[in-house]
Amino acid sequence: MPRKLIALLILALIVYAGLCAVLYFVQRSFIYFPQPGARADRPTLKLQADGAQVLVTTRLRDGGDAVIYFGGNAEDVTDSLPDLSAAFPDRALYLMHYRSYGGSTGSPSEAALVADAKLLFDEVWKAHKNITIIGRSLGSGVAVQLASQRPAARLILVTPYNSILELAGQQFRYFPVRWLLRDRFESWRYASKISAPTLLLMAEHDEVIPAASTRALHTHFANGVARLAIVPGASHNDISASPAYIQLLRGSL
Repeated sequence: MPRKLIALLILALIVYAGLCAVLYFVQRSFIYFPQPGARADRPTLKLQADGAQVLVTTRLRDGGDAVIYFGGNAEDVTDSLPDLSAAFPDRALYLMHYRSYGGSTGSPSEAALVADAKLLFDEVWKAHKNITIIGRSLGSGVAVQLASQRPAARLILVTPYNSILELAGQQFRYFPVRWLLRDRFESWRYASKISAPTLLLMAEHDEVIPAASTRALHTHFANGVARLAIVPGASHNDISASPAYIQLLRGSL
């Protein structure tokens, strides 16, 4: 083999290895897009979580019923409070701001978000024994893991995915994503462990989460546990603007 060709191959391998290294170290910037501080006019619960302070926007109500909400990767969950209030007028609401989102401190990761979710559930459980867990987009992966480990009354997954590892593999086809990705959010691994009635809401024109990914997740739930509903005309980011969205949330009770 000519020396020039060998040199070019070596250079290509070095460049490829460098790109893999860059992807490894910046990967979380592709998953998490922290939003600004929580609005000061909203009641906020503060959780001390492994050296971080995690803020939770609340709408408090007496009684045993509550909703815990986990938002998308670029969502200020406070913006979802009106929709959730309309869907669940008589229930206490708890909307978690991920680490580095909405005034929460620390750095987001799959392990951290799931640990914070369990801490929040345990805190809410002290006052409410009938808890509905809702996760949207990125938050669906948090919600699935939480519902598999805590006694949720119901689970609602909005624009959920089967696995972020699978999605990343499709997006970065020429990289060894399986070896590089640290936050895999493999929701399918937890679905079979869930016994709470579950609703999966899929946007008809979701341009972010492929329909095949949501449908694949649905198949991993035990028979009779989960149902799949399609929000007509909706895309990934505007699904909550559809009148059908509120109706489906209400109908899940």
